[in-house]
Amino acid sequence: MNWKRIAQFVGVLAVAGILSIVIVNLVPPRTQVQEPIPHVAAVSDPEFLRTMHSVFEGDVQPGHTIQTLVNGDEIFPPMLQAIREAKVSVNFATYIYWSGEIAREFATALAEKSREGVPVRVLIDFVGSIPFDEDIIEIMTEAGVAFERFRPIRWYTLDRINYRTHRKLLIVDGRVGFTGGVGIGDKWLGDARNPEEWRDNHYRVEGPAVADMQAAFAENWIEATGELLQGDAFYPEQEDLGDLRVQHVKSSPNGGAKSMHQMLMMAMAGSTQNIRIAMAYFVPDDVAIGQLLDARARGVEVDIIVPGEQTDMPVVRHGSRHFWGELLEAGVRLHEYQPTMYHPKVLIVDGWWTTIGSTNLDERSFRLNDESNLNVYDEVFAQTQIDIFNADLELSRQITLEEWQSRSWWEKTKDWVSSWLRTQL
Repeated sequence: MNWKRIAQFVGVLAVAGILSIVIVNLVPPRTQVQEPIPHVAAVSDPEFLRTMHSVFEGDVQPGHTIQTLVNGDEIFPPMLQAIREAKVSVNFATYIYWSGEIAREFATALAEKSREGVPVRVLIDFVGSIPFDEDIIEIMTEAGVAFERFRPIRWYTLDRINYRTHRKLLIVDGRVGFTGGVGIGDKWLGDARNPEEWRDNHYRVEGPAVADMQAAFAENWIEATGELLQGDAFYPEQEDLGDLRVQHVKSSPNGGAKSMHQMLMMAMAGSTQNIRIAMAYFVPDDVAIGQLLDARARGVEVDIIVPGEQTDMPVVRHGSRHFWGELLEAGVRLHEYQPTMYHPKVLIVDGWWTTIGSTNLDERSFRLNDESNLNVYDEVFAQTQIDIFNADLELSRQITLEEWQSRSWWEKTKDWVSSWLRTQL
């Protein structure tokens, strides 16, 4: 037996296996939408609403109330209050749960509720929550909290290492839900007064869509644990609590990450007046760029706010800037937020349609992450988001075409190199 040849053969198989894993992770599935969607109906047209209702198989239902929470000082107290007032169940999923003051406060509140006999489930993305102190986990698990990490890295899961849950969902008693951009980390404490306090939006939701938010949590939970959540403890009959019409949209690489991409493109295709984008990570694919250019060709005003130099991911800022040329030439107004890291994820169309939740306008959200968003069909709610957007504009610096063109060769090189990581940013 030629052991040398066998060793060589095994080595070739090992290299092939490693390359296959790398390719699977770095070349995500294509989006279904391969070119910009044509304008057919305005977002305010009932035809648009009926189309969205049918395409995404998610009811556009009335009966909602949504409270907009701005920055940590407004965001964390109502979340903690809801946990402390829970009577039936607490289900909490988040991408980021870092060690620190607010992490310990949440862990303590969840543990206390569990000791009272209320079932508490906590699902944390494995990658997003590095680092995470074991003593914080023990605060919860010793009190009986069902704590799980989503897709922990194992040798047999290496083909899925790049597929994460980015959903940010807190559902209490099946009746109150929270979603938006915030993670559990001290960076979100405060009121965005300095670079140490991040700027973000989160939302407290009541109404029928909370059941859909619960279902998004349950989808990740059953994968992580095998437990199926069912019954009134999770899906109680919902009361009519407000005037807002809301639709929940969720996505995942295995079950239609393509749908979030399609939903955002359809919304931009429905614009007739304005598109306002407040986005932590803005690295649009060619379809999204084309969609924005089509909107400008129809005379739609487009304003986009992104992080400036105060960013947690410089490579994303560089990768994004590489693609700004066509947008700036077409009259898209790009603004960099100055005081601190800018972390919202909001898109407002024509002062009528708004989407809020976990989704960034980048290929990671389109093709790799599990995401969860709420679409709100209401002028008053949209105006609230526009007022916040305009306040952020006052603290942002507009980037002109001339400034973009006059970047140094070194900055252009960094932007170009970073752009090759587009599908991973």
